[in-house]
Amino acid sequence: MGETQTKTKILSIENLIIKFKLRGQVLTAIRDISLDLYKGESLAIVGESGSGKSVLVKSIMGLLDKNGYIDQGKIIYKDDDLSQFKTEKDWLKIRGKEIAMVTQDPMTSLNPLKTIGKQIEEAVLLHQGLTGNEAYEKVLQLLRDVGIYDVEKRYKQYPHEFSGGMRQRIVIAIAIACNPKILICDEPTTALDVTIQAQILQLLKNLQEKYLLTTIYITHDLGVVAKVADRIAVMYAGDIIEVGKTDEIFFNAQHPYTWALISSLPQLGVKGEVLYSIKGTPPNLFKEIKGDAFAPRNPYALKIDYVERPPYFKLSETHFAKTWLLHPSAPKVEPPETLKKFFEEGRQYTNG
Repeated sequence: MGETQTKTKILSIENLIIKFKLRGQVLTAIRDISLDLYKGESLAIVGESGSGKSVLVKSIMGLLDKNGYIDQGKIIYKDDDLSQFKTEKDWLKIRGKEIAMVTQDPMTSLNPLKTIGKQIEEAVLLHQGLTGNEAYEKVLQLLRDVGIYDVEKRYKQYPHEFSGGMRQRIVIAIAIACNPKILICDEPTTALDVTIQAQILQLLKNLQEKYLLTTIYITHDLGVVAKVADRIAVMYAGDIIEVGKTDEIFFNAQHPYTWALISSLPQLGVKGEVLYSIKGTPPNLFKEIKGDAFAPRNPYALKIDYVERPPYFKLSETHFAKTWLLHPSAPKVEPPETLKKFFEEGRQYTNG
């Protein structure tokens, strides 16, 4: 998909299909996805639970479950096709050192029996080659960078002595200690309260600038995305159905699923009325999906939506959507009234 020539691709996903074998059946979790990641940008991948967001980023890290496999496609990073990596030895060249991940549950990432200083130090020793006092000073600097105070004391403490938000900061410090080029944040604020969420998002933004990171955010929360992302890719049923700059997705969305996601935002709710929710359930990925996967839940679905999968329609150099509603022969369909008002106000705001 197109982008201005001034940007450099750091990662390219090409026609990726990922399948899982479960109890004698095959589930297609990623359905022919292509996506480019550009150096220095912050890309958010959004969608409901089960849409394939985490599977997609796990494939970039070589962390698919044992019953999962890449059936087709490429994941190009530098001169390597990561989809061809077969051994842990292959992945150790990439994982942590080039591409690191921050998960949503810091307690599963931290060893309860080791001090947090020693855990960060392991990453420093492995990926930066520092030892002794140099390594110790680097760990203290990383602790400061992620907003930890009284670092000499904190260095000697254990994970259970930290709050949830502080533990998340430690996990981020370990990821940064690897000196990666790409940082993947998989629902990094889900388990935290709203105030702490905002702090962690601002911290990640600051670290991106300081360490010249390219970041990928995985989230189901569009409200989070607005604060951190340059671009948004919207996922549904293992496919990226719309992609564009943050303003393009928020204020000029074209796919009915994206309309539905935005309509679910609490700030669009009306006092005294039930908050909008998307009716129906996602399709069964054990079965072959014909046409547009969202069609059965889409009040604007056309006959062709049940027959043929839509291609990407180009809205700008950076904005693409897979919906037959954009075909020149399709009837003119307007988004819901609440969204139209939101779009108009947003365009005025961003243009002003």
